[in-house]
Amino acid sequence: MDQYVPSMTQDLSYPIGRFMPATSYTAADRDSAIAHLASLPQELRGAVHGLSDAQLDTPYRPGGWTVRQVVHHLADSQINALYRVKLALTEDNPTIKAYDENAWAELPDAKLPIATSLAMLDGAHAHLVAILRTLTPEQFARPLTHPERGALNVDFIVALYSWHGRHHLAHITGLRHRQGW
Repeated sequence: MDQYVPSMTQDLSYPIGRFMPATSYTAADRDSAIAHLASLPQELRGAVHGLSDAQLDTPYRPGGWTVRQVVHHLADSQINALYRVKLALTEDNPTIKAYDENAWAELPDAKLPIATSLAMLDGAHAHLVAILRTLTPEQFARPLTHPERGALNVDFIVALYSWHGRHHLAHITGLRHRQGW
């Protein structure tokens, strides 16, 4: 599975460490990553529970996104994960589209109430986890191409987005801890 520092570090950008893909993934690795994906919507709800609008509009680090932007980004990103997995499973080595996360975080919908993105995340993860729990090892090996990262497979996508959810949860929980919220 991906390698990361399991406890919070002082690095506010990468509090659980940077994503480090494994060279191969076992069934146990996949099960762990899928469990993280399945629990993300509820964990995110817990992480933002009770936050005021002022707290939601606080950057998690100097120069970073606000908590609200992080929540909306997670919904955007995890929907892309679902889309990418579906493409890999239904097309022969599809080339997926990259997108400018920072530009998306500045669009008007990044100021909406977070309930909209929490609901999107619930739906996307219900679909994603339902698919992932049925895949064979051969399906986890299905290829796709990212214009910047190159050749990938479904295993990589699962590991990356599992890490990604934990990464952003740590941004929010770390801020809450530092602020005493």
